[in-house]
Amino acid sequence: MKIAIMQPYIFPYIGYFQLIKEVDVFVIFDDVNFIKKGWINRNNFLLNGDLQRFTIPLKNVSQNKLICDTYIDEESGWKESLVKTVLHNYRNAPFYESISSLLQMILRDSHSNIALFNYNSIIQISKYLKLNTEFVLSSKIEKDISKRGSHKILDICKRLGAKEYINAIGGVDLYSKEVFTDEDIDLKFLKPSSVQYKQFDNDFVPWLSIIDVLMFNSIEDSVKLLNEYTLI
Repeated sequence: MKIAIMQPYIFPYIGYFQLIKEVDVFVIFDDVNFIKKGWINRNNFLLNGDLQRFTIPLKNVSQNKLICDTYIDEESGWKESLVKTVLHNYRNAPFYESISSLLQMILRDSHSNIALFNYNSIIQISKYLKLNTEFVLSSKIEKDISKRGSHKILDICKRLGAKEYINAIGGVDLYSKEVFTDEDIDLKFLKPSSVQYKQFDNDFVPWLSIIDVLMFNSIEDSVKLLNEYTLI
C-alpha cells in the first residue's frame, strides 16, 4: 500500500493533488503545529494576469497550537470576500460556472475548525477530479506522540501498513531513503512537471491554487495534468 502525508492546505496547488492521485491512502497531517505564513489558510489566485494572495483569517493564531486546534474567524466575512474575488477574477474563464458552483458548495461547509474545513474541501475537489484515494486524519490515528520528524512519519506508515511512502519533492533534503528502507518501506519523492495551460491571453503564472487549474481546464484535461510528474 502507498501512502502520503501532508498538512491540510487550503485549495492547494496541483502537486498536492498529484500526490493524492499517486497513493492509496492520503493522511491529512492535522496534529502538528500551525506554521504562520504557510499554506494552511492562504493561497494564490490570478488577478489581471498576476498573482493575488487570499488569506482566511484565523482566531488567536499561534505556532504553539496544533492545526487541529486552530479556528477560522467566521465574523470576518471571509467567505463572501473569497466568492467576490473568484467572481471578479475568473468570471470569463471557460469552466467558471461549474467551478464556482463547486467552490460555493465547499463554502457551505459549517466547520470553523481550519483543519476540518480544509479536509472537507480537499475531499470535495478530489471527488470532482474522480480520485478514489482514501483520506485519514492523522489526529484519528493511534500513534506514539513522542516521535518527531521522519520517525513520526515512519510510525504512521507502519501503523497503516504502508509499503511505499510518497513525499512531496520539498522533503528530499529532510528524509533519508535508507532510514525508510531499514523499516521495509520504499521512500519516493514526487516532482511535478512544469505544468502550463492557457490563462486567458496572459503570460502563464505557475503554481497557483487548484481552483485556477480547474477554471481553465475541463475535468478530462485536469486529470491529464495530474499525470504530469515524475517519481524519484
